[in-house]
Amino acid sequence: MLPILLSVVIISFSGVMMPGPMFAITLAKSYKSQLAGTQISLGHAVIEVPLILLIYFGFAQFFQNVIVQLVLSVAGSGMIIWLGISMFRARTEVVRKGKDLPCNAFTAGIITSALNPFFLLWWVTIGSMLIMRILDFGVIGLVVFIMVHWLCDLVWLTLVSIVVYRTHSLWGLKLQEWIFTACSLLLVGFGIWFLVSGIQLVA
Repeated sequence: MLPILLSVVIISFSGVMMPGPMFAITLAKSYKSQLAGTQISLGHAVIEVPLILLIYFGFAQFFQNVIVQLVLSVAGSGMIIWLGISMFRARTEVVRKGKDLPCNAFTAGIITSALNPFFLLWWVTIGSMLIMRILDFGVIGLVVFIMVHWLCDLVWLTLVSIVVYRTHSLWGLKLQEWIFTACSLLLVGFGIWFLVSGIQLVA
């Protein structure tokens, strides 16, 4: 089982360290709290653990349905674009006045997971492959798999939030605003990409 778990760690870290909506919102929320990454990873787990269980019990084909993917892409793109626009509008008040973004870190973790169609696609493809490899180890293997994968998310996002929280005051206000702008554009860009990709599924 150890070689399988090692592959889970490597593949999980390669996924969570890729820039995306969850990473962008982690950067933004870390201005207020070094626990933002931890809270986002908990919100992420609220969506991810049930999804893993659904795939484990044979529901992967449901998420491969074109209509399901289209609905998720449209709904997800709208919410992620909204997050990006909200972040852009709030950038000056967050940086200069210490205000926070519209949603808390836990909720942001849920939104950027549940409404990210590529997160779901990752699980019904790469994730399903990993799950199939632990089927022989039964429920214990499934529990260990979930914990190992989630700990990868937790460690990385917590590390990011601690570094950002403890160093952002050294960056200068203009640079901080530019970072918020970049994160907001990243979210809007991903939202548009999700929408276009979803429409192309039925085109």
